[in-house]
Amino acid sequence: MTVLLRTSGDLHARGRGERRAVVMTMGALHEGHATLIRAAREIAGPGGDVVVTVFVNPLQFGAGEDLDRYPRTLDSDVKIAEQAGADAVFAPSVDEVYPGGEPQVRLSAGPMGGRLEGATRPGHFDGMLTVVAKLLHLTRPDTALFGQKDAQQLALIRRMVRDLNFGIEIVGVPTVREEDGLALSSRNRFLSPQERRTALALSQALFAGRDRHAAQEALRARAREVPATRARAEALSAIGESRAAADAHAVAKAAPGGPSGVRAAARLILDEAARLKPPLALDYLALVDPSDFTAIQDDFTGEAVLAVAARVGTTRLIDNLPLTFGAAS
Repeated sequence: MTVLLRTSGDLHARGRGERRAVVMTMGALHEGHATLIRAAREIAGPGGDVVVTVFVNPLQFGAGEDLDRYPRTLDSDVKIAEQAGADAVFAPSVDEVYPGGEPQVRLSAGPMGGRLEGATRPGHFDGMLTVVAKLLHLTRPDTALFGQKDAQQLALIRRMVRDLNFGIEIVGVPTVREEDGLALSSRNRFLSPQERRTALALSQALFAGRDRHAAQEALRARAREVPATRARAEALSAIGESRAAADAHAVAKAAPGGPSGVRAAARLILDEAARLKPPLALDYLALVDPSDFTAIQDDFTGEAVLAVAARVGTTRLIDNLPLTFGAAS
């Protein structure tokens, strides 16, 4: 049975298993969180300990954001955590986490914390890192798991743990989506049926960018594999493609390629969604290097993240997909 703990004293008095895995949440748990908890259970093993934290952190909400509106469903959260395999839910009060009021000393997210989400929500990542650091100290895990849907958050936590020598393993778990592609989020419940249809443009834009990327990489792979000779044209014709249409070198060069092509394909979907009723209001569409979240150039090779954020009605949503450019793919 999953136990509900309210204070750090209760958590420490309870003891721990051979290996502790922690999943940090702000509550309103859904299948995405359950996936994280199941992954934590597998990592901790039968002799280990899985702790789920539930804390709505006021430091990461800016002026005009939805702190008061954010759903609080602790009873349901405990049930979901138990069904997914958690041993304990640690749900401290604000006073427990920040005794004496807001902390005078906070962590800074640095330059990466001012990009994309940080530019739209100033101070958000400073507050996020501060509470994650505190919760890591309070729960004392061997491993902490976070969803890849919050890609910039995950990248910053990894940098914090590495740069400040926390000695904790950080595991990213792939985004969980609904059947129509919408990324699971506690904020999805605020969408009306019409708004939800518009919100699908976020994942559709990412999928369009991914498909363009896959086509480009396939063309480049074919161009690398077949030499630019008469034999190449004959080989392509032999598999049923016309010589002109199947000239992989020419197509790869003429079509919008690389990161620019990916961004263009995704942007087309988002521009169409801006004309829907209700419309999608884009905050950003970016293709970035996950190590520092700077925009990548067209000659980039390696791992990248295609990220999008937008508002539909009064609800702000984010989503992303990982991509690999160049020889590494």
